[in-house]
Amino acid sequence: MLKEDKEKEEVKEYKMHDIDTTKYVIHANITADGFVEKSDVVGAIFGQTEGLLGEELDLRDLQKSSRIGRIEVNIQTKGGKSFGEILIPSGLDKVETAILAASLETIDRVGPCVAHVEVTKVEDIRATKRRRITERAKEIMREVIENNIDSEMMVNEVKQAVRMEEITTYKGLPAGPNIENSDAIIIVEGRADVLNLLKYGIKNAIAVEGTNIPPVISKLSKRKAVTAFFDGDRGGELILKELLQVADVDYVAMSPEGRSVEDMTYKEISKALHNKTPVEQLNYMKDRKTEHEHLQTHAKVIQRKKVKEDMDTIDYFKAHLQELAGTFKARLLDQDRNILKETTVRDLAKELKETPENTRSVVFDGVITQRIVDIAEDKDLDYVVGIKVGDVVKMPASLKVLTPDSI
Repeated sequence: MLKEDKEKEEVKEYKMHDIDTTKYVIHANITADGFVEKSDVVGAIFGQTEGLLGEELDLRDLQKSSRIGRIEVNIQTKGGKSFGEILIPSGLDKVETAILAASLETIDRVGPCVAHVEVTKVEDIRATKRRRITERAKEIMREVIENNIDSEMMVNEVKQAVRMEEITTYKGLPAGPNIENSDAIIIVEGRADVLNLLKYGIKNAIAVEGTNIPPVISKLSKRKAVTAFFDGDRGGELILKELLQVADVDYVAMSPEGRSVEDMTYKEISKALHNKTPVEQLNYMKDRKTEHEHLQTHAKVIQRKKVKEDMDTIDYFKAHLQELAGTFKARLLDQDRNILKETTVRDLAKELKETPENTRSVVFDGVITQRIVDIAEDKDLDYVVGIKVGDVVKMPASLKVLTPDSI
C-alpha cells in the first residue's frame, strides 16, 4: 500500500471513534509468547495501568469523559506467538498523551503469557490532515495549470488557507494559538503580521490593530514577557510610542528599512527578533537624527541650568557610574547616599515604582528615558544619573538629571 493511501485509510479508521476530540493517536506494537485475543490485550492495558498515573490519567475515567477514544487492537497468532498493533486515540494535550503512551510499555503480561509492548509513534491527527490538504492542494494546482489558470494566485490562496487554519482571536484581537499558554508574546501591528509569523511557526503573536491600544494588551503585558515587533516606518513609531505608555514592554524589534513585518522572510524575522533591543536601551528616534539631536541638546541645556553641584556630589555619582559601567545594573540610594537596592536596568522601572519613600537618587548603566524621568518625578526623587539622555521632552524642574557629559 502506498504511503498516501495508508494515511487516508488511517484517517478513515479514526472517524469511527471520537474524531471531534481526537488530537493524537498512540501507535504501539505488542508481542506475546502464546495465544492471546483482542479482549485479553485490552484487559491488560486497563488492568496493568490502573493506578499507575494517578486519578487524572486513569484510563477508565479518561474514556468515560471521552478524552480517550475506543482502544483498537489488531492481533494475530503465528507459530505459537501473538503479535499485532494497538491504536489509542487521545484528546489530551501533547505531554499527557506522551505520558500515557509511555505507560503502555510497562505492560509485561497478557493473560498467562509474557508480553512486550513498544510505542512506535504518537501521530498528530492535525498534521495528517495538513498533509492531506497539502497533497490535495498540489493536485488542484496541477489541474489549474493544465487548464491555463493563474497558478500563482492558487498558491497564494492555498498558503493563506493553511495559515488561516491556525489564526485565532484573543479578546477580539487577531492572535496566534499560543497567546494564553506562552510565557512570552510578540505584539505586532495587524492581522497580516500575525499570519506571516504563523507561516514560519511563530504562534505567540497578537495584533493591536493600529493606535488606541486595547486594554487587554496592557493586562497581558503585566504577566508575560513582551516583545514589540513593528514596521520601521512612521506608523510603527507612533504605535510603539503609545504602546510604551500603556503597557510593560521588555524588548523592541523593528522590520528592516522599506520592509513590513507582513512581507518579511523567515531569515529577516529571525534576525530582527534575535537583535531585539531591551526597552530601557531603546532609542527609537534613531532614524530621525536631526530631531533627536535637537532634543538631546535641549535636555542638556536644561540640565546645565539646574545642575550646579559641589564636587563631592559629582565625584560620588561619577564613582558609581564607573563601578556600574558595562553591568547594565542600577542602584537606588537614600538621602545619606547608602545603597538601598541594586537591580538590573531592565527591572528599573518596576523597582522605582515600588521603591520606599526614603529613596532619593538612582544611578544606572543605561539610557535615561522619559518613562524613568516620569516615575522618578512621581516618587519625588532628587537625582537620576545615567550614561545618556534619550528621548526626553518633558523635564520636571524638581528633578536633577545627570550624565557624564553634564557633570
